[in-house]
Amino acid sequence: MTEASIHQTKLNDITNLGLRSAIGVIFILHGSGKLNPGFSGFLTGQLGFPPEMQIPIALAEMIPGILLIVGVLTRISASMLAIVMLGAIFYVKKAANITGEGGFEFDLILLAGALVVIAAGPGKISLAHIIKKLPRCLH
Repeated sequence: MTEASIHQTKLNDITNLGLRSAIGVIFILHGSGKLNPGFSGFLTGQLGFPPEMQIPIALAEMIPGILLIVGVLTRISASMLAIVMLGAIFYVKKAANITGEGGFEFDLILLAGALVVIAAGPGKISLAHIIKKLPRCLH
């Protein structure tokens, strides 16, 4: 029996870029939504956080999202987003329902995607790979 292998293929590189980009775009959009003044009320009323946490929480999603798309500091960014998703699942949604009202299925798939990015790294279609390939004198 032969095993399917996508290592060292263009398909692997494209898939890696696609996963990083999808997760990155979702977090950029989700984080930018947290800049809305209404999110401050949710933070203080529902979660008990001070309103000053609004911008750091938004940036904690937006900046790693951008870094994932360009492919730099990928594992660190994915780790930050995984922590954000663990907080969303266990602190915000209290891991009450996987589906339905207050369900965390979307959060769980984003967590899984972030874990795959942590394991796979940035891949060849990334700024990190391009920088790594530059001649030593340009570093």
